[in-house]
Amino acid sequence: MSFQDRYRIWSENPYFDEETRQELRQTSDQQEIEDRFYKDLEFGTGGLRGIMAAGTNRMNKYVIRKVTQGLAEYICDHGPDGMKHGVVIAYDSRKFSSDFALEAALILAQNGVKAYLFDALRPTPELSFAVRELGTIAGIVVTASHNPKAYNGYKVYWEDGGQVPPAKADEILARIEARESWLGIEPMDHDEAKRQGLLQIIGEEIDNRYLSRVKELALHPNLDAQYGKEVSIVYTPLHGAGNKLVRRALTELGFSSLTVVREQELPDPDFTTVPYPNPEISTTFDLARSYGQKVNAELLIATDPDSDRLGVVLRDNNGNYIQLTGNQIGVLLTYYILSQKKDLGILPQNATIIKTVASTDLADLVAQSFQVAVENVLTGFKFIAEKEKEMEDGGWGTFQFGFEESYGYLAGDFVRDKDGVVAAVLLAEAALYYQRIEQRNLFEVLDSIYQKFGYFLDSQESITLEGLQGHEEMERIMDSLRQEEISELCGIPIVTIDDYERQIGRNLLTGESYPLTLPRSNVLRFSFEGGGFAMVRPSGTEPKIKFYFSVKASTFSEAEESLRQIRGDVMNRISAIRSQ
Repeated sequence: MSFQDRYRIWSENPYFDEETRQELRQTSDQQEIEDRFYKDLEFGTGGLRGIMAAGTNRMNKYVIRKVTQGLAEYICDHGPDGMKHGVVIAYDSRKFSSDFALEAALILAQNGVKAYLFDALRPTPELSFAVRELGTIAGIVVTASHNPKAYNGYKVYWEDGGQVPPAKADEILARIEARESWLGIEPMDHDEAKRQGLLQIIGEEIDNRYLSRVKELALHPNLDAQYGKEVSIVYTPLHGAGNKLVRRALTELGFSSLTVVREQELPDPDFTTVPYPNPEISTTFDLARSYGQKVNAELLIATDPDSDRLGVVLRDNNGNYIQLTGNQIGVLLTYYILSQKKDLGILPQNATIIKTVASTDLADLVAQSFQVAVENVLTGFKFIAEKEKEMEDGGWGTFQFGFEESYGYLAGDFVRDKDGVVAAVLLAEAALYYQRIEQRNLFEVLDSIYQKFGYFLDSQESITLEGLQGHEEMERIMDSLRQEEISELCGIPIVTIDDYERQIGRNLLTGESYPLTLPRSNVLRFSFEGGGFAMVRPSGTEPKIKFYFSVKASTFSEAEESLRQIRGDVMNRISAIRSQ
């Protein structure tokens, strides 16, 4: 069916509400119409994510209906037990999130699948916890994480609490694609779903069970209770779902000197106080910095709208507030968890951390210094959770910590996704421990790690390329990089090139090739002689192509200069490709 035919159905058929049909009738730009209808919004292991508007390539209630219908049919294929176990659904503060969540619940109910729906917005990690705690067959969270306000999304989790792995995502997609028509998918009446016991509202009882497990992760609970008030913390939930649970977790452990950025406390789908609700971006902390100066806070923390990511700003010895990168946070938490568990005598023999190939190699060196194994996986926290489950099932490792450079962290075995609540607790406790017991701040701890293992610095670039033309340009960039013989960047020799799309690596020093065992993914990683790498990949959740840079040097200034040069070299190469 052509995009014109799809457009005509959506703009004329009475199945679609008047608001949808009117929006489309007022859209006259043919390029815009083509972009809205040339394909279905892609469903994969990351679920769906897109701009909210009418169309098959947009986020709206009709896309929610069709995808949920496919999921419901897949669950029904598992028989009455799967249908009875049901699906738990959470959502964040974005526009239409609560509407989309209810729409999904009532489509499930119409198919005889029980739905547990949270009574208000909740963090994504709590959804993962609830899947395991309630024993449901699946979970849904309606969120676009840290994307701009125009976006929303829909992620599916399976019974282990992790995002659906590729094989199951493909099976669900097959059910979705088997239904060509968008018409006739109707939700059950709300009251009828409740009367039949197919819709159950959940809330505080799950919060309490989740927070109990979070607080069990504290390595020094007595220290937290006695001295936690000595750490002055400013927290911003960025108008999102972390507000209540992050605050409860910290204060119940003893971190009572907690100031919340009031302007960003309550849900706001327009995110009016920030241009982009992403704790990776420095300007996101502008209000938190002003609060920090007023209360002389040592630690500023932010969670994104669905509270699975944590951003951190520290006060240095000169009183300046400096933002940490995701890798620096990951290294600090890796070091804190492993060193404290070793000192407490609770570090298992087969202890293992998991990180992504886009994350710093410094964490590998830190882990190895404690005789702790490291597993590297593809970018995306679903792969960390998948590896954790593989370890559990195989009995060959005990998970201690996992992280990715994009501000995602996890400890414990009760959540199978990155967790901003858990990360906030561990970071606050680490700050207290080093301040109270070792008379050091986190900057000084980080510098001691650099002095021991080398100065690893990292940064990122991304280019936004939207729509069909943007997708084609990303493919052209990746194809060009694969065809070009790149042996050095700014004079720094490249030792290996790993092409995860072709699942082949090549050692440039020996000329030998070797197989890559990770799943196929459109990723190129160039590893430098002496440590560090450059990596490029199209994002799986945003219309962007991303570039990752990591360097190692013997001094901080040398690392800064090397990072600047490599970053410039790569981006100049990309500009040349785009101008061809």
